[in-house]
Amino acid sequence: MRIVTMLILCAAMTGCAASYAAPGRGAQMALFGASQAQQKEGTDTNIQKELDRKPLASFPASIAVARVQASGYTSRTASGWGTGQYSVVTTRDVETDADAERLGKLPLVRGIAPLNRLVIPTSLQTDYELRHAAAKMHADVLLIYTLDTTFLDSDRTTPLSIVTLGATSTKRKRILCTASAALLDTRSGYVYGLAEATKQHEELQNAWKTRDEVDLQRRDVEAKAFTAMLGDVERTWGMVVREHATAARGGVQYPTVQ
Repeated sequence: MRIVTMLILCAAMTGCAASYAAPGRGAQMALFGASQAQQKEGTDTNIQKELDRKPLASFPASIAVARVQASGYTSRTASGWGTGQYSVVTTRDVETDADAERLGKLPLVRGIAPLNRLVIPTSLQTDYELRHAAAKMHADVLLIYTLDTTFLDSDRTTPLSIVTLGATSTKRKRILCTASAALLDTRSGYVYGLAEATKQHEELQNAWKTRDEVDLQRRDVEAKAFTAMLGDVERTWGMVVREHATAARGGVQYPTVQ
């Protein structure tokens, strides 16, 4: 009877035993040239080398696409490939065919293709490895993006690595996702531009009963952030076309997204 009683009490007290482990974080975008916003004056030698990179892409341009995440990234629907400073996610768990078609319709883009494990090396340290993979596909530009998703305790704005499920509580939990992207020149590593968007979802903690429910909500927030980021990519690409392609073609203007 004691054992039975203890088991019943344990079951009652561990309605919170079921839990959801939050996936890994986004990759450090500074690894992919984002630090080039530094001013030329007063910079050290290594930074100056980055600032001295030049745009070499030809237009119409083909674009290779890669999603990067923190090293060792894993979620319920995808896992990162490679080891080192970051990993590459080749599974499309939040992206859709419509997203690829949207990118393919950008002005002066002759093709869009994702990088896959056949061309991506296992050791990943900087943007060079992915630019080398993009070169194998004869892509002029490399679009790198990451999804940085955090689960937060709204009362304290504290990041959570484990989300308790089914607990009776009036506390609110928040899922926050920032999607960030960089457009790099495959040949030189020159950064044509950056894009970013953030989306979130908040509700009572006890609304999440199962891991599947939490993960579905996580992917929904990530998909919304990714879609919003694509809008910023479109605007950024419009500026790339006006600054680089238009000048190369004798001042001819092209329609771009405003």
